[in-house]
Amino acid sequence: MKLLRQMLDQAEPAFKKGAPLERLYPAFEMIDTFMYTPADVTKGAAHVRDGIDLKRTMITVVAALVPCIFMAMWNTGYQANLALARLGATTTDGWRGVIIDALEIGYSADSFFANIFHGSLYFIPVFLVCQMAGGFWESLFSIIRRHEINEGFLVTGMLFPLTLPPTIPLWQVAVGISFGVVIGKEIFGGTGKNFLNPALTARAFLYFAYPAEITGDKVWVAVDGFSHATPLGLVAAEGISAMDTGSVSGGAVTLWDAFLGLTPGSMGETSVLACLIGAFILIATGLGSWRIMLSMTVATFALSAVLATVDSTTNPMFSMSALWHMVLGGFAFGCVFMATDPVSAAFTNTGKWVYGALIGVMTALIRVVNPAFPEGVMLAILFGNVFAPVCDYLVVQANIKRRLVRTAA
Repeated sequence: MKLLRQMLDQAEPAFKKGAPLERLYPAFEMIDTFMYTPADVTKGAAHVRDGIDLKRTMITVVAALVPCIFMAMWNTGYQANLALARLGATTTDGWRGVIIDALEIGYSADSFFANIFHGSLYFIPVFLVCQMAGGFWESLFSIIRRHEINEGFLVTGMLFPLTLPPTIPLWQVAVGISFGVVIGKEIFGGTGKNFLNPALTARAFLYFAYPAEITGDKVWVAVDGFSHATPLGLVAAEGISAMDTGSVSGGAVTLWDAFLGLTPGSMGETSVLACLIGAFILIATGLGSWRIMLSMTVATFALSAVLATVDSTTNPMFSMSALWHMVLGGFAFGCVFMATDPVSAAFTNTGKWVYGALIGVMTALIRVVNPAFPEGVMLAILFGNVFAPVCDYLVVQANIKRRLVRTAA
């Protein structure tokens, strides 16, 4: 490490202002500060609130995402191995099958390592493409604007893969993350200036641009020729009774299965337990707003409970209870990691309550009233992002009026 420090110190003058590589200083600074503490640090303590900065914030969010990343790899492999057993197959297609067969790992759904390894062959390539494509655009805009490269794209590149099906083509991953970073963030000024969540912007782009690869019943289980809808898709088509025979293995899907994440779906969104662990980390470190999480959960639960009392013969989604809404789909993941994005969410405390409730109401309405979009969380959060500034504006204006009245008295 000492040798690397010396090499970086020797190379630094070539990137300083007026030097031949001045334009590439953001790239050099990114490597330097990723490995070591920045050279320019605050000396006085008068205006320092705590030791948190952007880098530590992003590292903490990544740590909160670790349980979801683990489940993304394990459940992807688990669902694929279950499907192979159901089809009576002894190997999977493509280069992944060649690697697994060569290493003699096997395809047993009962094997912890077999599930992790099989799933990692789908998740890791998607993750790497996200980081490389997102990092490219982040670096390019930083060099053009001549400012430091922010670590925000690391979290965006971590969140986006977790919202995707395992079978998504890698070129679409690159196109999606490019749209999210460039259109969802960089054109508004970069990290801290975007009003939409970049990862959800990328997901929404793929959802409408390439629906065949991100919706339907053929993309959620990583086995060619195997079709199976997500639990929400099954309920939208058949009603809540579909959970009795809806799993890949042919058995029932229980609330406990859904809570643990043992269902097909986006790679990192299925496990409520993993999301709750992440929520605890974010709330304990003060990075995630418990007000948004709580208000969104209460609003979704309350409205879905009311809608569940409606006896509909044409819309099966009305048959799903509020408790099922809490454990199916990407509700927990969106509530913990997407809705609480400090940049695109409301800033005032009162505004956070309103913002979370608005997303919760929209989630229940989109899921139930409009069965064409049985998931609902993605669109609801983007809707909330648009109205977050309005929530804060109204709260601030109300505070100003209240203080004027108190001052006049």
